Amino acid sequence: MGALEQGHYMDELEENDVELDSDSEPEPELESDKEVKEAVRVLLEGIGEDCEREGLKRTPHRVAKAFREGTRGYNQKARDIVKGALFPEAGLVHINGHTGAACGMVLVNDLDLFSYCESCLLPFAIRCHVSYLPSSNRVVGLSKLSRVSDVFAKRLQNPQKLAKEVCAALDASIKPAGVAVVLQCSHVPFPETFVSSSDWNQVCSSARLGALEEDQAQWNDFLALLKLKGVNGIECSNTLQNWCPSLKNTVNGKNMGNNKSYSSMVSAVVSIIRAIGEDPSRKELVSTPYRYVQWLMRFKTSKTPEFKSILNLNANAEELKKEAIMTNGHGSKICYELSLPFCSQCEHHLIPFYGSVHIGWFGNAERCIDRAHLLALVQFYACKLQVQERMTRQIAESIHAWCDKGVAVVVEANHICMISRGIEKVRSSSATISVLGKFATDPVARASFLQSIPKCTG
Repeated sequence: MGALEQGHYMDELEENDVELDSDSEPEPELESDKEVKEAVRVLLEGIGEDCEREGLKRTPHRVAKAFREGTRGYNQKARDIVKGALFPEAGLVHINGHTGAACGMVLVNDLDLFSYCESCLLPFAIRCHVSYLPSSNRVVGLSKLSRVSDVFAKRLQNPQKLAKEVCAALDASIKPAGVAVVLQCSHVPFPETFVSSSDWNQVCSSARLGALEEDQAQWNDFLALLKLKGVNGIECSNTLQNWCPSLKNTVNGKNMGNNKSYSSMVSAVVSIIRAIGEDPSRKELVSTPYRYVQWLMRFKTSKTPEFKSILNLNANAEELKKEAIMTNGHGSKICYELSLPFCSQCEHHLIPFYGSVHIGWFGNAERCIDRAHLLALVQFYACKLQVQERMTRQIAESIHAWCDKGVAVVVEANHICMISRGIEKVRSSSATISVLGKFATDPVARASFLQSIPKCTG
């Protein structure tokens, strides 16, 4: 919707009584939701946004709903989930494994989960692997291993604490001879350090109890089964140094200055933490409000610069890489730069989205653009509250205003709000395209540019 004339579009929808999205459906509002919504308004105003502009009107509601869904684990108990899902397995009475566990090891791998980082309140991705050794001739429904893991993922967490809590909960609720949990966690980097999705901060954490802790052979079996399932590189660490990018710098009230806007924003984040059921005075959460405010300030609104101040107008044609120039059916030169990385913030849910921008344009010797300046342009439009459709159009229009022969922009992105909230469409991605000038009228040129993207990006 960001690429449309929103005012006319919204008027049309209202005239025809069209439901905008599922978030518009009436639902009971909790007192905690009201607190989060008010806090989000304070945060939006603190970064210079207008809470009444289209695209942000319902953002407080969406953020409150996202936090409620993402932290629902505070209202759930693992024992209630497992209760009724323990089944006697015939034929196990006289046959035990070599550690005394009936029927040997059970492994469920590649459970995709998301949690909120307790250091900065941003979602992080989890690939969870759970194994247990049944005892007392009982097995548990396999889906319960995923559901119990999700209970603790849906809280403010760090990887090591999460592994320990899931392991302890399974041990207490199903009483196995042994249990082990391995988590492969990925934290989105901050925009200024983002180069590609491979730059995500990676950490592997684990926890084990019973026979899987005491018997090295059983632990080796667990690792062997994971490898058999294609899970490699399990090198677990109990240290979390630099796990979250915000932990690299000590953050507190002193180095935030006396800015009243910062102070009100910090207080707003404290109220969010309290509203979702956590204790803001807990040691691990004391500095979290400052870190989250610093994250948001990266997307503070700013005036659009003149495109000429970003682009290098004096570049020579020879400076363009040979592999970045191709010829279409009419002999015109099409220049392109591919895989320009970006990390932005979804204005609907205040959750990051990230990916790559591919740009093609009709160039000449007088008007050449180098990669560094295109990257600066992409980062300018990314480092603000955005939607992918609008960002695609804005980049295209900025280049076309200077190079009016034609421009094509493709943005490929992964939206964490698509996979960390209720919809949970893991590994989903989206692509948007904006074509102007000759690219809009010449299908051969457009096809040539689009075909170059997979060839050069792999």
